[in-house]
Parts: sequence; structure tokens; C-alpha cells
Amino acid sequence: MTSDPVKTDGFFLMAGRSARTAGLLAPHSANTSLNRRGLLVAGAGLITGGVLGGAAQAAGAAHHTGSQSLHAPAIIGKAQPTLPLVMLDPGHGGKDPGAIGYSGTYEKYVAEAAAAELRQQLLATGRYRVAMTRTSDHFVPLDGRVELAQQHGASLFISMHADALHNAGVRGASVYTHSHGASDSQTADLAKTENSADRYGGPLVQGASPEVQQILASLVTEEARRGSAHMASAVVSSFQSRINLLPHPHRHAAFAVLKSAQIPSVLVEMGFMSNRLDEAALRQAGHRAMVAGAMCTAVNRYFASAGVGLAG
Repeated sequence: MTSDPVKTDGFFLMAGRSARTAGLLAPHSANTSLNRRGLLVAGAGLITGGVLGGAAQAAGAAHHTGSQSLHAPAIIGKAQPTLPLVMLDPGHGGKDPGAIGYSGTYEKYVAEAAAAELRQQLLATGRYRVAMTRTSDHFVPLDGRVELAQQHGASLFISMHADALHNAGVRGASVYTHSHGASDSQTADLAKTENSADRYGGPLVQGASPEVQQILASLVTEEARRGSAHMASAVVSSFQSRINLLPHPHRHAAFAVLKSAQIPSVLVEMGFMSNRLDEAALRQAGHRAMVAGAMCTAVNRYFASAGVGLAG
């Protein structure tokens, strides 16, 4: 197998190197308890200016022009509407490797590379602004990812993953939305694994109790749920002709990272690192570009169906 051009040596771990050799089974000495607030980047603020002109200016203008009548200022043109912001969330990172693949590939690297490719494709359309919860190999707690999306005023949140299952024969992409209960036992296990990611962050960022998670889930608005379902349908439709899918590919469970009350959110499993065929495909830049292309099409379809004037 050829080396992946996206990363230099060390981006992917080749077969035969164990997780312990890579140092991911033992805590890194440089990693200390994380202040989640320190990770958050404040969203851009709106700059407002005062209205030029006042009573004194109006009087001065009238004196200068004498008997000439005053005319309304010319309208130069309409301001362009702000482009919608898509928040991409590469799963895991830093001391949290995510799933470790059939031949030793780390999910965190696959997720970051795929999200970077999708960002590039979305920006190339000229239709969106794009932000990412992380752009390097560092740990971000689950709540921090949601808060970043909210602070940036995101119109859509997409979390990208390639998890592992106990059954190595299962392969294919799928898309998940938030709900109180899981659509099936496999999805329930995935949600449990994803929601435990904060264990890497120490006591300051430990996940909430199941009771609190249920309360938070109830706060997700119906509008956000409908938007999430529309986006999930767009992903399935876009993947069908290009990417191998699980049976019943749109599934749901109580994923903590999808709990934003205001922002339509989906979690995309690009495949399973526990399956050697999925892992081999996701190691290839060409395959990740194809996944990103299908995701870009899905985003276009979503915003077109949302009635914001974007062609699919």
C-alpha cells in the first residue's frame, strides 16, 4: 500500500505497530487537565456604527445650499446576505485516538483529513463560510464542540467519524441524528462509545450523567430536529450512488455532540475502522475526496431545501 499524501510520516500507523508502541495507551506527560473554556474561540462580533448626521449637520447643510432642496442619498446597492456557516467537527483528537483500525490506523487522523477535504470543497463553491472544531491533533471536549458551533452562529453542524464495532464484518457509511432512544442496539453502542470521549479530558470535562443528558436532549427544538432529519436524508441520497452504505443508513441515538438546541446537527460515520476494507479505503486520499464530494452535494441539497436560494 502506498503512503498517504495527506500526512507526513506518522500520520497513519502501519500494520504491526501497536497502540502501546505509538504511545496512545499511556497518558502523555504534557497533557494536563483541560480548561474547556480555554479551547473555545469567541465568534466574530457584529460591528455597529452610529448614524452619521445630526441636527447641527442638517442645519449646516441647509445654510450652505441656501434655497436648494435637499435630496435623499443615492442607494448604491443592496448588501449581500451573509453566507451560512457550516461547522465541521473532526471526531476525537489529541490524547483521544478514537477507534484504532484493523491495521493500526487512528480514527482521529482519518476524521481530520476528511474534514479538511470537505472544508476545501465547501469553500470552493463560494456558497458557505466554514469553521472547524479543531484543525490539528488536539483534544476538544464534547460540550466544547457544541459551544463552538453556537458561538460561531453555525447554520449546520457536521461531526465526522470512522468508528469500530465488535463485528469486523460490518462495513459501510451511515448518518446519525439525535433522539432520546437509539434506533438499534448497534447505534446505542456507538453512542455510548462516542459519549465517553470526555474521559480523556479529566474531571473538569467529564460527561454529564444519563439523567442530565436526557434533560438536555429534551431541549433540542423541533425545528433543529427537522433540519437534522433533512440533512441526514440529503447525506443518504448523496452517498447512495458513490459510497457503500449500511442497511437503514439513517439512524438515531442520544449522541452528546448532537445536542444543540438551535443548530441542525448530524454525525456521519464514513465507514468502520474495524473492517479492513473500510479502513483501507479511508486511508486513501482519493476515497476521502469522494466522501467529501458526496458530503458537499448533501450540504448543497440541504440548504436548497431549506429555501435559502442555493442550487443543489
